[in-house]
Amino acid sequence: MVMDERETGGGLPVGADLRGWLRRLADTGRLTTPRAGLDLRFEVAATANVLDGTAATFFRGPGGSDTPVVSGLLSHRDWMAESMGVPTAEAARTFGEASEHPIEWVEVPDPACQQVITREVDLTTQLPIPTHNEHDSGAYITAGLLIARNPVTGQQNVSIHRLQVTAPDKLGVLLLPRHTLAFLDESAAAGQALEIAVVIGVDPLTLMASQAIVPLGVDELTVSGALRGEPLPVTRCVTNEVRVPADAEIVLEGRIEAAERAPEGPFGEFPQYYGERAERHVVTLDAMTTKEKPIFHTIVGGGLEHLLLGALPREATFLVELQRRFACVRDVHLSRGGTCRYHLYVQVSGHKPGEVTNVILSALSVHYDVKHVVVVDADVDVHDPMEVEWAVATRFQASRDLLVVDTAQGSKLDPSTVDGVGSKLGMDATSPLDAPEMKFLRIRVPGQENLTVDGIRAASDTTSPVDYF
Repeated sequence: MVMDERETGGGLPVGADLRGWLRRLADTGRLTTPRAGLDLRFEVAATANVLDGTAATFFRGPGGSDTPVVSGLLSHRDWMAESMGVPTAEAARTFGEASEHPIEWVEVPDPACQQVITREVDLTTQLPIPTHNEHDSGAYITAGLLIARNPVTGQQNVSIHRLQVTAPDKLGVLLLPRHTLAFLDESAAAGQALEIAVVIGVDPLTLMASQAIVPLGVDELTVSGALRGEPLPVTRCVTNEVRVPADAEIVLEGRIEAAERAPEGPFGEFPQYYGERAERHVVTLDAMTTKEKPIFHTIVGGGLEHLLLGALPREATFLVELQRRFACVRDVHLSRGGTCRYHLYVQVSGHKPGEVTNVILSALSVHYDVKHVVVVDADVDVHDPMEVEWAVATRFQASRDLLVVDTAQGSKLDPSTVDGVGSKLGMDATSPLDAPEMKFLRIRVPGQENLTVDGIRAASDTTSPVDYF
């Protein structure tokens, strides 16, 4: 389903409200409520995975908890676009524009997220936190927006990190070399812990905004405002200075310790492998605030929601950055086969000699996760892996069109790298610019594009062909 209108009060996109989005999914047959009381250890994740991409799941009484669990909110690209109120083809461009033109949040009193305040946090009894994959080292918060506040500048950063429950009021957290870690390093240099909040259960727009690739110091909550078309309402935490979405279901307030480390992992990650066990940073929790009847959101490690949530914001960044540098770039896509992180397809038209090489090098520099870049012509649909593979099969020659960059920073979660350092590869699968006109012209049957299976069947002769045998 693709929407091109705004359907909530005040002209907001339907994805600006979590419960409104759940109602939308329910009303359109995309929200399934399995039998109540599924086990938090594996059963919730297994059920969500079976329905992944076809329906979100709403679990009642998981593990005997009074708090329901929801999963799969954004497990289809069309749903992500629908939540923004735009056609699927415009989703990446819309997200990119929001990232480029953020709208500052507005602080409000009496937020829904603080209807219930708990000063003694016990994650093992107060929240239904699932264990997902077979060798996960325990229960994990996987859909929590970790909001950190720089103690010097007051700037905030929003991101999602895997958070292992290691004690009633402790979480182990994997921090990759990005903005949260930069804030922590600054706090640690002053001998201070870093104030944070973990926000669970937010609207789809804010969830997607958390993955925006923006400069250090840009608060991703302002990208949520841009997607909404108006400021996101936020509120100050009760125990620290962090500002959080006012309509969140659950907020865990605390700090990342400056020096404390503890074992965390393994955990099933987006490459479909386990992130290894190691000494990680530690979060200490000081309070929990919730709505009166909160909903707990979980993202199954390695599932479609996990993959796609990272794909669209990254695609938006690639599109903005590459089009800023190259007039020939038309579209981009991070493929599911490349875990929505490692394989980037770029569509170009009207490029000059040598320009595709520059496009590849630029694409590899936009985000360190990207490992392989394939550039194709405008007659190839970058959203169809079979089309891209066809272009590689018929337009690519390794001796002429292959670019390899060694010892480059990549993803630490890619098991083929050495602590995140590995090789990058670019493939120019465009037609040679000096090729004869007919050599790379795709075959087509005139008029075929106007026909559909249903249309042919509806207009078919009702006489049985057996009569002619």
